[in-house]
Amino acid sequence: MTSFHVEPGSVTPVWVEEHLPVEPGVALFTARTAGPADRTLLVVHGGPDWDGSYLRDPLHRLALAHRVVVPDLRGCGRSTTGLPPGACTPDAVVGDLVTLIDVLGGGPVDVLGFSWGGLIAQRLADAAPDRVRRLVLASTSVLPVEEVQFGDWPERTRRRAAEGAVWADPTLAGPAFARAAALAGAPAAVWRAEALPGWRDRLAAVRFSGDWLAAWRATGALPSPRLPDPVRRLAATGRPVLLLHGRQDMVFPADLARQAAAALPDARAVLLDDAGHMAHVDSPDAWLAAVRTFLAGGASC
Repeated sequence: MTSFHVEPGSVTPVWVEEHLPVEPGVALFTARTAGPADRTLLVVHGGPDWDGSYLRDPLHRLALAHRVVVPDLRGCGRSTTGLPPGACTPDAVVGDLVTLIDVLGGGPVDVLGFSWGGLIAQRLADAAPDRVRRLVLASTSVLPVEEVQFGDWPERTRRRAAEGAVWADPTLAGPAFARAAALAGAPAAVWRAEALPGWRDRLAAVRFSGDWLAAWRATGALPSPRLPDPVRRLAATGRPVLLLHGRQDMVFPADLARQAAAALPDARAVLLDDAGHMAHVDSPDAWLAAVRTFLAGGASC
């Protein structure tokens, strides 16, 4: 079934929403804008127990020049949920996305992976380089992350304390846990205080789920989404890479974006000032300008 979602302030439908089957028993809820099929931007959300709605703004501004496609991953949002623990793996998600690209008309497509979704995007480029044209890695990391890389940052410790308390609460589970963690972590997700109310409003609209948390608790660990030997394997794809990051990101150290860009043969880093992990919320105009320029094949600075 196909439906339309109208962006606030818009007089015409911006998003076409539909469920697209990717394998028996699994369908991805997918939102897409109008735009040329040969200029498709596939957006891979983070979480993973989130949906993709929090990334629609400002990406909807690319509509018509690009066909922006934002699926909810398996076990997330309005896609198929209630999956068994063994069904929630990075490899399964990559398989879904390859099938989705084919359902949409084949590739290659541009791919934007955000946060945890950025790790999935790297695996997708490695597994199916023929289906990927250019790769935007936003608020994520190619290189491994260690706590020591943040250094002595009291502001980060203060802002992340409430989310840590949620993770330590054994009474929370499922979507209630995912929502509580996201709301508690909001002050660490955005850097600018004036952006915080809008970010909380955006979180209120997210359809949180619990399949991935349940899989983690059932097995004690989930397969890592991180690509082994990532620099060598991303370089082998031959695909251009943009690493787009907020300088005040409290989840993935911003300096790792610069280091990865220096290590990859066809990569560039754009670090946005006064922007945290949700850099597209803190600095939407500059964030979108970097994406638009990169997709056009130009230098992003």
